[in-house]
Amino acid sequence: MADDDVKYETKTVRAIRGMEARTVAKLEKDGWEVVSQSSGKLQSEIVVRKPKPKVPVLLYAIGGGFLALALATVITVGAIGEKNAPAAEMEPTPTAASSESPSAAGSAEPTEPAEPAQPEVTVITAENTPEFAAILALGDYCDQSISAFAEKYRGQTIAFDGNVGAINNHGDYNTRYDILLGVGDYSQTSQLGPAFQFRDVNSVNDLHYAGDVPDTLGLGDNLQITAEVEEYESGSCLFLIEPVETSFR
Repeated sequence: MADDDVKYETKTVRAIRGMEARTVAKLEKDGWEVVSQSSGKLQSEIVVRKPKPKVPVLLYAIGGGFLALALATVITVGAIGEKNAPAAEMEPTPTAASSESPSAAGSAEPTEPAEPAQPEVTVITAENTPEFAAILALGDYCDQSISAFAEKYRGQTIAFDGNVGAINNHGDYNTRYDILLGVGDYSQTSQLGPAFQFRDVNSVNDLHYAGDVPDTLGLGDNLQITAEVEEYESGSCLFLIEPVETSFR
């Protein structure tokens, strides 16, 4: 059969900038074919399609026969019922004044107002939030603007390219860690931006990995980090964040 006869199911998928390849790979694994892709400041829209499952012609024929038989039965029964039904008695039509009694009007329950639509959650990036771009470019990780940013955007989600600057055991635990995160690619000589930290996390389950994941997480690994803002500690100059999604770059 020619390709023109194939019927396709189409849908649009949104992916965070920088994670398009991972999203496309998952879609193609599920049988989807990429039709087009457009990039915005925060998200990319990916249009995909896949062939709809074909229904055998015999099934269509059987279904059509049953439908025709059912329709003929309904028409026949309806005609007989209409012929045998007695003429309906004419009743006087109530006037507007008589149809609405004071008691009925007073018993009507007030309509509850509809709940307002919840706003779409926006992931904060350097591209869509100048304040975030500014602190990522700082040379002093104790700068007061970092504290102001953390306070203003507490509980919101941020995304940035980062790297593993240090990994230490959390307290006396052997499987929980404090992971220091820098901005951009790993460097032994320079580091910009805040001193981000994942505190008291398990490196296997708590980081919510996406995409291809190596066997271990180590010093110098470059990551794509999506996390929730917790707080900035003025004493240690550490910017604490909670992992939402972590992928290797």
